[in-house]
Amino acid sequence: MSIFTLNRNRRKNYLIGFFSLLITEILIASFIKDDFIRPYLGDFLVVIMLYCFLMGISRFSIYKSLFIVLIFSFIIEFLQLIDIVKLLQYQPPKPIMIILGSSFSVWDLLAYLLGLLSCLILEIIMNRTYTPST
Repeated sequence: MSIFTLNRNRRKNYLIGFFSLLITEILIASFIKDDFIRPYLGDFLVVIMLYCFLMGISRFSIYKSLFIVLIFSFIIEFLQLIDIVKLLQYQPPKPIMIILGSSFSVWDLLAYLLGLLSCLILEIIMNRTYTPST
């Protein structure tokens, strides 16, 4: 089997992953006020959570979903670079501000890439483990 053909897991498994990571993200945001876990591990986990959500609700391929989440997360980060909230002169509700974030960081982009690379590696491992041999 080639790493270029990856079979999707069951939707319910992705949704379980999504809800588990959502709870983890809420706990991190609520109780951890440090300089590593909240900003970097949180960004690493949030793209995995978004990937699980997209895989759980869509029929997109693994590669397409990884690409969509990567583009989405990079767009959000670059909107921080141009300070979109100030540019639009609009103060969105707090949940929107949490999603948009407040400052651009190249380290955030790296955390997103590493999170999605982890998804790809896990998908490859899962395919090797559960694919019947021919």
